[in-house]
This record gives sequence, C-alpha cells and structure tokens, in this order.
Amino acid sequence: MTEIEKESVVAVLNKILESELAGVVRYTHYSFLVFGFGRIPIVSWLRQQADESLLHAQQAGEWITTLGAYPSLAIGPLLDSHTFDIGSILRESLEAEQIALGLYRELLSLVADRSVALEEYARQMIQVEELHAGEVDKMLRRPGSTTTAPQHGMGLAE
Repeated sequence: MTEIEKESVVAVLNKILESELAGVVRYTHYSFLVFGFGRIPIVSWLRQQADESLLHAQQAGEWITTLGAYPSLAIGPLLDSHTFDIGSILRESLEAEQIALGLYRELLSLVADRSVALEEYARQMIQVEELHAGEVDKMLRRPGSTTTAPQHGMGLAE
C-alpha cells in the first residue's frame, strides 16, 4: 500500500472534527426551539443527533492523535436561520449532513488503497451520514409522499 499524505489527511480530519462539534452545538440549540404537540419526540431525536455528532467528533479526534497530530480547537460554521420552524431546522440539518458527507468522501479519496483502517472508517461514516440524510429527507416529505423533498439536492447516489 502507498503511504497516506499525513498532512492532508489530518487537515480533513480536523475539518470533520470541527464540523461534528458544530453539529453538537447546532442540534442541542435546535432542541430548545421546538414547540407544539410533536415537541417531545422531535427534541429527543435532535438530542440523539447531538450525541451522535459528539461521538463522531471524538472518533475524528482519536484518528488525529493516532496520526501524531494535534486536534483542532475550532468549531465549524453554525448554520441557523433563527427560526422555530421544524422544516427550516431540518433543511439546515440536511445541509450540514451534506457538508459532512463531502468531508468524509474527501477523506476516503485521500486514504483509499493507502490505509485499510482509515478507509473503513471513512466508508462507515459515509454510510452513517447517508442513512441520516435519508431519514431527514423522509422527515421533510409531505405525509404520504414517496418522492424526495424538493428543497435540496440529496446526492445519495453520488
């Protein structure tokens, strides 16, 4: 196997770390903004997403230190339309998922055929993020609709 380009891989892993940490903040913040009859299950789901983002951040941080580098203390951009509308919150969540997917795909391109462990990690995270994006897409659909929500480009087949 060809050796990985450590600096490039660490740079992407740091972007992933920052993006996932932003997800912790974003999903936690969103959970405060939910009102109405559906509040309890939606808040629960948002907080589960915050927990998952924290786990993903921890995994990225562990990879960074495994590679002998220093994890970033920065946090990625926080998308927020300052709305209480669940649809807007979900669309922002989907946009953030697409960003994360792009970062994991970038990581995969850097480590493919160079590190089995990092390649498997990237593939696993792509799978998790694609499934999550699919769930958010389903939540954005009108009840009874089987077609994807028109407000975004899912790109799941990419």
